[in-house]
Amino acid sequence: MLEELKKKVCEANLQLPEYHLVTFTWGNASEIDRESGLFVIKPSGVPYEKLKPEHMVVVDLEGKVVEGDLNPSTDMETHLELYKAFPEIGGVVHTHSTHAVAWAQAGKDIPCYGTTHADYFYGDVPCARNLTPEEIEEGYEKNTGKVIIECFKDRNPMYVPAVICKNHGPFTWGKDCFQAVYHAAVLEEVARMNILTKIVDPAVGTAPQCIQDKHFMRKHGPNAYYGQKGNI
Repeated sequence: MLEELKKKVCEANLQLPEYHLVTFTWGNASEIDRESGLFVIKPSGVPYEKLKPEHMVVVDLEGKVVEGDLNPSTDMETHLELYKAFPEIGGVVHTHSTHAVAWAQAGKDIPCYGTTHADYFYGDVPCARNLTPEEIEEGYEKNTGKVIIECFKDRNPMYVPAVICKNHGPFTWGKDCFQAVYHAAVLEEVARMNILTKIVDPAVGTAPQCIQDKHFMRKHGPNAYYGQKGNI
C-alpha cells in the first residue's frame, strides 16, 4: 500500500540528519495522499541509519494504523490535526533543530529581520502557546496540533508554513514532505541568523513592510516572477 509514497517519506526523513536538523531520533516527516485519505509517517524511535521504506507506517485520518508493523511517530496525532485543518498542505515535518528550539524555549515569535526570512515566511513565524495541564492530560500530541491551528486563525498557513511550539520546537509543512523539509531547513537558518542579529544589535527592528512584501510576493504572489517557468 502506497509503496512509492513510503519511499518518498523515507527519503524525506533521511534528509533531516543530512541537513543537520535532527540529533539521534529527534524528528519526523510525513506526507498525505489526499485521494485515499491516508498518510505515511516515520515509525517512533527508529534510528535514521536503520530507516527503510518498509518501516514507514500508514495511518488514516482517524489516527488508525492501517499498515505497518511498527508504532508510528509519537507526533502522529499532531500531523493528523494539521492535515485535517489545512487541506492545502501535503507534508509535515517536526524537528528539534537547535536555533529554532532556542526561540521556542524563549517563547518568542521569530521576527522578520530581513529578506532571507521574507522570501519564505510572510511575517513573523509564530510561537504557539503552552498547553494547559488539562490539555496535556487529555491528549498532548493532538492538542499540540490544535494550539498550532489556533495560531493560524488569522494567518495563511501557505504564506507562513512554519510554527514553533513554546518549550518544544518547530513544525513546518508544504505541498509535500520534501517541501516541508526544505522549510524546516530555511526556518533553522533564519532562526540562527536572527540570534546573531540580536547579538549585533539587541534593539534591532523588523524589516520594513515594503521589503517584506516585495520579497515574499516576487516568489509566492499572484504575479511571482522568481525562478523559471519550466523545469531545468
